[in-house]
Amino acid sequence: MLEDGYHDVPSDKIVAVVTSLQMLQRPPARAEASGPWTLRLHEKIDLGSYRTLYEKLGAQWLWSSRLVMSDEELSSHVHSPQVELHLMKVDGVPEGIAELDFRKAGECEMAFFGVSATQIGTGAGRWLMNRAIDLAWRHPIERFWLHTCTLDSPQALPFYMRSGFKPFKRQIEIADDPRLSGRSPRDAAPHLPILTL
Repeated sequence: MLEDGYHDVPSDKIVAVVTSLQMLQRPPARAEASGPWTLRLHEKIDLGSYRTLYEKLGAQWLWSSRLVMSDEELSSHVHSPQVELHLMKVDGVPEGIAELDFRKAGECEMAFFGVSATQIGTGAGRWLMNRAIDLAWRHPIERFWLHTCTLDSPQALPFYMRSGFKPFKRQIEIADDPRLSGRSPRDAAPHLPILTL
């Protein structure tokens, strides 16, 4: 059990407050903008292409968990027959992802969700979320859930709540700072500066 107060964290680590959210029934559809977006299910995406898109969408937020996985470990996630990898494209170029994990019976985890920096503010996020909700609830599930953290865009948590997800758990995550190992650009996540002594 954590005691109240300040706790020192090594300078080579990052800390995030993680909020898990869920919906236990399909919410009403939300209005969306129209745009140039298309959605495609990728049943066996090339791992290099997956990592490139993952970096494109998440480097600024220090997404790194999939970058440190071996090919075998990453393949076990994204090539699983119970995982649906939906890519949002603009003019044939991937600009978003909704990764739906059905490996636990009766539920779906949104393992990753995001749009590229060029699509933020265009309505693409709402458009993609509407499709992700529809795709998840087409399955016989009782729960659709995801998590976000304080490293993500400040808009992420309220966006998920407006989409119908309700917070149910909070955790602290401590991990190696991926900027120090070269996994993420050194100028990524300026809202969490690299510590210098």
